[in-house]
Amino acid sequence: MNLVPKVPNCSAKAIPSALGVSATKGYNVNSLAVPRKAKEAIGGITKLTHVDGRTMVINVEYNQLDPLLRATGHPDGDSNCETGYSPYPGNINQLILELGPYIEELKKTHGAISEFVNPKYTDSTKTAFKSSTRLECMMQDYPKTLPPSAKVGFTVMDTWLAYAPVKNNPEDAAKVPKGNPYHSATSGEMAIYRANSLILRKAGAQIADPVVHTFNGQEVEVWPRVTWSPRWGLTFKSVKEKVHGNSSVSQRSALVINGQNVFLEGLSLDGTLVVNAADEAEVKLTGHIQNKGWTIQHVDYKDASEKEEIRIRGFKLEKIEQLEVNYTEPGNHSLSA
Repeated sequence: MNLVPKVPNCSAKAIPSALGVSATKGYNVNSLAVPRKAKEAIGGITKLTHVDGRTMVINVEYNQLDPLLRATGHPDGDSNCETGYSPYPGNINQLILELGPYIEELKKTHGAISEFVNPKYTDSTKTAFKSSTRLECMMQDYPKTLPPSAKVGFTVMDTWLAYAPVKNNPEDAAKVPKGNPYHSATSGEMAIYRANSLILRKAGAQIADPVVHTFNGQEVEVWPRVTWSPRWGLTFKSVKEKVHGNSSVSQRSALVINGQNVFLEGLSLDGTLVVNAADEAEVKLTGHIQNKGWTIQHVDYKDASEKEEIRIRGFKLEKIEQLEVNYTEPGNHSLSA
């Protein structure tokens, strides 16, 4: 089976396991989804049933879902169920398509998808447009062109692993109802740190709990600032193979791993550590490393003295002190403090 993921705006962490689901289930189309709050501004994955009995698993846009439910016997419309989430998972536009049927479908449709308009207004009076209304077509409508025999399904992932879009400016993000995601530059970056910290924790490392900070009116969890290059840990299995001993990272710490064969062997980090290693170098990180590290400084989005990318982020890192090590030669190396 040849499968191709379509990934417009997402974390790649969820793709490998979703590919496995597609192959196991024999899906022609597999839509990745996350738990969705009612009326959250992402489409919902639904199973639609026609009066003649035909069914279709398809995304319904968030501005259409509530009226559709109310018109089909659901008086509460788009509302949360007993789980605290909508019964309709949120479509995050990560599509995995089986290549054979996809190519055959392209021969018939030449890639044409039904078009529509989706006007966005400044307020509920709908008397002024927030932005120019444009003609659109959506890749998630692709299943509508498939025959009834096509196998169309979806895979729900935890939000922390699979979904951290950046699409709202700071002013709009601050207006998001409490409990709903901000989908801003601030929340998007913090989501990366959270995901990496949780993955390390699941791999056996002791990762400190986050603290809560407010940036540009957005209350977010601040986890240790952990990042790594894809060649270090593309899957959970590869991460787990490189975390051994009683390794720990404090909440104020930053850990940056640039290298393929870097192993945490009882590392205790309280500060900032940057590791750069050639692929032929095998590096073991051990012992206690402590320094003043990188501190987080709040930045107001209206502060014209800062660059725009910093203002929308809501903070900047003040790099006070760090330990940066570089391993350019092949062989076995050890960092011990």
